[in-house]
Amino acid sequence: MSDSDNREQTAGGLAGKVLGKVKEVAGSATGNEALQREGRLQQAQSEAGLEAREDAANARHAEAEAELRREQVETELERERLENEVAAQQRERQIEEDRIRSEQEAAERARQEQTAASAEREAEVAAVQRREDQAERERIAATQQQIHLEREALEAQERADRLDPTEDK
Repeated sequence: MSDSDNREQTAGGLAGKVLGKVKEVAGSATGNEALQREGRLQQAQSEAGLEAREDAANARHAEAEAELRREQVETELERERLENEVAAQQRERQIEEDRIRSEQEAAERARQEQTAASAEREAEVAAVQRREDQAERERIAATQQQIHLEREALEAQERADRLDPTEDK
């Protein structure tokens, strides 16, 4: 029978390590080198199994940490994206508010300028009207003066004709 035929199922883990130590000590005490070798082999296999499970647990832990970090990075990226989106919306809202305010200010300036122009136009019209009224009063006064002078001239002529009726004829 070969060693591969003699292989028996060995217990793993801590129990397998203890069992391997027992076999090694029993083989050493009885001088059974095969039992001693089998005990050392079972201990080595148990240690390798323990290390493999520990390595697997560490790998799972590292993988979980990596997954958590990936999720944190994704969350941070999403937060930054949302902050940028909110900031862009706020900039757009501010631009719109500035545009509306500028339009309102321009409309108010235009209204004030129109009011000032209307007031100036009214003042000019009133000034022209006053000048026209003054000119009319002066024309009337001149006409009245002319009539008065013409009347005085006629009266003087009549007096002169009465004094000397033959002079002009």
